[in-house]
Amino acid sequence: MPLLIAAAAASGAVLFSLFGEPLFAGLFFTGFVAMLVAAFVIERRARRVPLVELRPVPDVALVANALDLAGEAAMVTDVEGRMVAANAAYRARADRPLDPAAASELRARALRDGRASSGTGNSAESVSVARVGAAGDHLLWRFATPAPDLEAVAAKRIAGLTGERLAAAGVLAALVDGTGRLIAANESFAARAAPAASPGEAPIYLSDLLSMGEDGLVQLLAEGEGARPLRAIRVPVDVADESGIATLLMFDQGAPSGGGESGNVQALLDVLPIGLALIDRDGRFLTMNKSFRAAGGIAGEAMPSYPGDLVVKDDKAAVADAVRRNARGPAMSGDLPVRLNHQPGEPVAMTVAGLRGLGEAVVLLLLKDNSEEAKLKRQVAQATKMQAVGQLAGGVAHDFNNILTAIIGHCDLMLMRHTPGDSDYDDIQQIKSNSNRAAGLTRQLLAFSRQQTLRPQLLQLPDVVSEVSHLLKRLLGETVQLVVKHGRGVGAVRADPGQLEQVIVNLAVNARDAMAGKGGGVLTIHTYAVRADQVADLGSDILPVDDYSALSISDTGSGIPANVLGKVFEPFFTTKEVGKGTGLGLSTVYGIVKQSGGFIFADSQVGQGTRFTIYLPVHRVDEQEAAAAGRRKEPADDKELWGTGTILLVEDEPMVRTVAERALVRHGYKVLTATNGEEALEVLESSDTPINLLISDVVMPLMDGPTMVREARKTWPDLPILFMSGYAEEQLRKSIDLEKVAFLPKPFAVQELAEAVRKALTEGAPAN
Repeated sequence: MPLLIAAAAASGAVLFSLFGEPLFAGLFFTGFVAMLVAAFVIERRARRVPLVELRPVPDVALVANALDLAGEAAMVTDVEGRMVAANAAYRARADRPLDPAAASELRARALRDGRASSGTGNSAESVSVARVGAAGDHLLWRFATPAPDLEAVAAKRIAGLTGERLAAAGVLAALVDGTGRLIAANESFAARAAPAASPGEAPIYLSDLLSMGEDGLVQLLAEGEGARPLRAIRVPVDVADESGIATLLMFDQGAPSGGGESGNVQALLDVLPIGLALIDRDGRFLTMNKSFRAAGGIAGEAMPSYPGDLVVKDDKAAVADAVRRNARGPAMSGDLPVRLNHQPGEPVAMTVAGLRGLGEAVVLLLLKDNSEEAKLKRQVAQATKMQAVGQLAGGVAHDFNNILTAIIGHCDLMLMRHTPGDSDYDDIQQIKSNSNRAAGLTRQLLAFSRQQTLRPQLLQLPDVVSEVSHLLKRLLGETVQLVVKHGRGVGAVRADPGQLEQVIVNLAVNARDAMAGKGGGVLTIHTYAVRADQVADLGSDILPVDDYSALSISDTGSGIPANVLGKVFEPFFTTKEVGKGTGLGLSTVYGIVKQSGGFIFADSQVGQGTRFTIYLPVHRVDEQEAAAAGRRKEPADDKELWGTGTILLVEDEPMVRTVAERALVRHGYKVLTATNGEEALEVLESSDTPINLLISDVVMPLMDGPTMVREARKTWPDLPILFMSGYAEEQLRKSIDLEKVAFLPKPFAVQELAEAVRKALTEGAPAN
């Protein structure tokens, strides 16, 4: 800095000597010094400001979506082995965890060397780990499963049941490798071509067993010169492998000497489980098996002319081009995604492979019938959607139940101060009535989401139908005939009789509306037993093999179209006119049946009617449970609900807490309140009088009800507990796992609250 100032002074002196003006020289010197001072200040400040290192923040959601694009199982962890993201393929292999010691070794090697790989102890899978990330602070794990050994699979089948079936069809089958060595053969081929061969001897080559004629036919050397010629059909084990390491050879015993297609060859092709067709040089079909007809949607015996006739218009050119290239060019193979005419919405893979040495057949088409696979995919997607909608519906219903609890409770408190005939009495009753209707809607939403509180009992389906049949006759009217049938040996089931009656009523009302357009009809209710062996014969992928009691409700109405049938159980979906249906009837039926451990199926034909079939598992009980079945709780007299004692009420919703406190005070109890679990524990510690009962909501902020009760039971082990919640009692009992706990579902009336409190105080048992 001093040197720069001296230089500035010297420059000013030079300007003064050149121009003779001290003003110019002074201005130059002053400006130069000012610039130096400013630069010095800026430099000093820059030194005082610390540099902030910007590090990239990993986008976990982006990483997870990127992993889903990989075909193999993969996950990303930090350097300590904690998982950050994983794809669906990795979550599907959750039943095969890594050995902790092996995983620790792989992680250490990857952090040291950048990558590592090893087996997992399971020969069918290998693991590779790579150090990734800008800072190298993450690890990418990949789990690779090698492709199955097609040669070994083919050898096992040829020597097993598949080979026996081929022999029964008059076909000799042999599997050879690329050198012509015999790998496996069915009994027919072994008995005729190599009758003297024994296991464990030297390798046998096909050239030692066969002789090729000029006409392309072969003869078995073991049968001598007069042996009948056979036609050989070569099928590559892996059409994607151009080297043709393993080849399946099938010999038609009934091949005429003049060539041509044989009936036995066609029988052979029909036995194969995969769709197979042969194409000539002009691109026309020569033959196809039954599996190909089923996969391609070909009805009858007629055969289409070209492969392009099976696919939609947009895919015809691609199929024709692939067939032409494989017919006239070098033999190769490949998969082609196409959409078939009979199912254009679901693309399938068509394998096109070139053939040589099979006479007129130059192209092989492979087509797999994946209708069952597509059906399962749709069922999984539907189940996932129903579960998501159910969770949403359950959450909405739970929050709405708190509001209805406050409304119904305040109505009950107001009715205690008014008598029939007062000006406000009818208005209060109307408010309560509408609130109860709203509570019914929330119960339907909870039933669909399988979160409704059920009171299961041991019952017989014929008894339930008899109880509700009188109501059905009034609901159906004069134009609908009710027919009830009961089968023999119908086993007992465990379900809520009231909810099961609601299921029957909802299905009957829908059937009545479906038959209204036809001027009436017949509604048939049928109960019957379904044994486990009959379930196996049904071939359902959803219904487990077990003994069931079935309830079938069928009508002769207008029916449900196929494009609508898969949506009938969704909430708020209805085909009725506006104002004539809420769309919750069948969704309620679905939820009740599933929550009861049963299954429901719908079958319909447009113009003929609809049938809903419910399968409930047979409940096997002892004599004591059977004797106690069917008992119902009688409503208590209001005079018996008065009591004394101190109750601690814990509820985070102010409106619910207020109405419950007022109701309990009016019934003679002293009530202490708290808004959460932590505050409740403080009240228990500081209370001058002993607490006789603890009433708590289940879901609360900070500390929930079950956690609070576990802490309280450490000091007061015999303290009675009454939980109140809008969720299902069965689900809560599984998660709470506490003894001497009663349960009160929301929304509840003042009398129901008093009954639950009285029972919890006197018996210390659930108020069921």
